[in-house]
Amino acid sequence: LGDVFVNDAFGTAHRSHASNVGISEAMKAEGKQAAAGYLLEKEIKFLGNAVDSPKHPFVAILGGAKVSDKIGVINHLLGKADKVIVGGGMTYTFYAAKGIKTGDSLVEKDKIDVAKKILDKAGDKIVLPIDNVVADKFDNDANTKVVEGDIDDGWMALDIGPKSVEEFKNVLKDAKTVVWNGPMGVFEKPNFAKGTLEVGKFLGTLNDATTIVGGGDSTAAVKQLGVADQLTHISTGGGASLTYLEGKTLPGIAAISEK
Repeated sequence: LGDVFVNDAFGTAHRSHASNVGISEAMKAEGKQAAAGYLLEKEIKFLGNAVDSPKHPFVAILGGAKVSDKIGVINHLLGKADKVIVGGGMTYTFYAAKGIKTGDSLVEKDKIDVAKKILDKAGDKIVLPIDNVVADKFDNDANTKVVEGDIDDGWMALDIGPKSVEEFKNVLKDAKTVVWNGPMGVFEKPNFAKGTLEVGKFLGTLNDATTIVGGGDSTAAVKQLGVADQLTHISTGGGASLTYLEGKTLPGIAAISEK
């Protein structure tokens, strides 16, 4: 196949594919080298250091729709981070676990017990939104209001509220390492993107911190704001960065002989 194989694809590093693991193994079987390219090296350096040897205070910001997608990440980071900020749809499964009314908000009923266990384990490490932008339907042009605490039936939370934004900024202001994965609300609808954009904007002001953004909507937010160049690292792999944050081995990286 050649003398050296350079893998620079972090986006598929969490999968065991012919294009990464297959070629690496075939090269090594021939006594040849499989090496990491510059991009892959950068991902290993920043994400690896952030999780394995972060400068403290270390704050993780986790958003997105479902607790089930982030259970492994939350559990792993609780042992590493000083604070874990939770936003997005998974907030309301945690609300349900705390006995806060969630109205018509997204709740994974089969994960409420898991959320309770995480909260018990976390103590005061987990920071939940204190207010929410709620809407009477899942629509950009729905009627909205900001509520603290209980959410009434007929209303669904679609973004974090202004007090939550300030609370999150307060937690982040002294951070030395920040890892952000997942939006704070329904980012694809402009009227519910403010929480995500405010968090992204604030990250751009943290001059003394290592700021790492990984995955989809978070990356889109910092690019939309034009603060991407003010952040330390923007990961190119959503699923791969999540797997890394869970502390799992990535097959595409493990197969490389010269990192």
